[in-house]
Amino acid sequence: MTIQDFSEWQWINEPAKWAAGEDLRITAEARTDLWRITHYGYIYDTAHIFGRTLPGDLRVTTTFQASYADRYDQAGAVLRIDEKNWIKAGVEYVDRKINLSAVVTRDFSDWSMLTVSEPVESVTLELERKGDAVTVRYGLNGAAPVTMLRFAYFPPEVPALAGVMCAAPRGEGFETRFTSVTVS
Repeated sequence: MTIQDFSEWQWINEPAKWAAGEDLRITAEARTDLWRITHYGYIYDTAHIFGRTLPGDLRVTTTFQASYADRYDQAGAVLRIDEKNWIKAGVEYVDRKINLSAVVTRDFSDWSMLTVSEPVESVTLELERKGDAVTVRYGLNGAAPVTMLRFAYFPPEVPALAGVMCAAPRGEGFETRFTSVTVS
């Protein structure tokens, strides 16, 4: 288990219930989300985001599991410059299935998703920023994050908040347990 020192971390939309110890537990509150305009026409910037700001190249790696209950429950890793420029990647619960998901937002959000057919106990996710690109990799059930999910443009040399996130757009909320979190 690897949990980083969170003394220099900050919240965007701090949840009412969270705790850091041997792991990081965050309870997503009801009707929280992170999305911008595309298809639905709305802007939600209410997801719980916890991280620290770094310039330039960086890497976020996290292993997590959650008690997903309702459609669009989501948890994972995030890079955020501001409300119009961010990437979130992780699990999104859709049609009662675990889906690996990545949303890239540059004024407008886009969404890519991969349904996982095998049972999923935990997901390990890595967002690696090098220059003007972010590579999103994943591993399932303890496997290292080596399989690429997404490769996306991300503005270079602009400080970004790097960390973890969760949200419950339609449900009453759920708990995510991050057993490993590192940002470097």
